[in-house]
Amino acid sequence: MASLLYIHGFLSSPLSAKAQQVQQWLTLNRPDIIYYCPQLPPYPSQCASILDNLIKDIIDKDRSVSKNKIYLMGSSLGGFWATWLAERYQLKAVLINPAVDIETLMPNYIDIELKNYHHSDSYRLTEQDFSDLLSHRASRLKDLKNYWLLAQTGDETLDYRLAIQHYYGCHQTVEKGGDHSFQGFESFIPRALNFFEGKPFKEPLSKS
Repeated sequence: MASLLYIHGFLSSPLSAKAQQVQQWLTLNRPDIIYYCPQLPPYPSQCASILDNLIKDIIDKDRSVSKNKIYLMGSSLGGFWATWLAERYQLKAVLINPAVDIETLMPNYIDIELKNYHHSDSYRLTEQDFSDLLSHRASRLKDLKNYWLLAQTGDETLDYRLAIQHYYGCHQTVEKGGDHSFQGFESFIPRALNFFEGKPFKEPLSKS
């Protein structure tokens, strides 16, 4: 049986719109796929431990599950973590407006009170958290065909051009307009499953 792990973005949760869309689509169309979307803290060492242990647990629960039946989806900073897991376990990943320029982004969140977008939890990151995050960066991709980048040029939070550069040579779909939430994401879910399962997903390398 296959498993799909959706990794939400920074300060987000399993209640995010895309996480809910994926879960609902799988329930209606692919109940054979087990859905996972853990609540992740913004603290990198804790986040890495939760994700790494989850992948190990999926494998341990069913020894018949091959690694090519564990699928990854990651949005924003979730794309960063999906890339880390994909490299660590050689898994396929769909990345939605992924965070790439960590050095520029994360210092803006250090030593200030942070609030989760969907519930009342609050956090405070330190320089050590920043260092921990950098230590998990996959700077070089081993198998480019394991990745499908979904990016929209209207992303108001991240520079989509950096993602195009970082995932150069991977499958890429780049749409004009949109925003950081990736407008129209739901229509890509069935195509993402085709990508994971090695079926034609009928997307060019890039489109504008």
